[in-house]
Amino acid sequence: MTAVLCAPPGFGPDVAGELVLSRDTFSIRYDMDRETGVVSRPGHALEGRSLAGKIVYFPAVQGGVAAGWAFLALARRGVAPAGLLFGRTNPVMVQGLVLAGIPVMHRVAPDPFTVLATGDRVRMSPGRGVVERLA
Repeated sequence: MTAVLCAPPGFGPDVAGELVLSRDTFSIRYDMDRETGVVSRPGHALEGRSLAGKIVYFPAVQGGVAAGWAFLALARRGVAPAGLLFGRTNPVMVQGLVLAGIPVMHRVAPDPFTVLATGDRVRMSPGRGVVERLA
């Protein structure tokens, strides 16, 4: 396998799964139904899509004050993403993901839209700072 995306080392164990790409930013508080793991904000690029068990890319985040409890709630209900990739994020968002035990990487490059597509199966390896496309 060849690294498709690279980033500084992130947090969490290696995970594999279906990739979902979003061109919209992400707010855990305003964009996601924490009961179902479905993107609920009207007009969001992923509106109506379940992120449970997926590896999801967002170019950036908005806010993050609710991240500490919101990601934990998703994880406890079994509807959390398997991992999150960001173009850029903030310490509060990362803190919430670490608390919930959800793998995270940021500053991934190149732009995932140039080398991957929604529906690709990928392995995210935060400790190595790589994302690989699986056959």
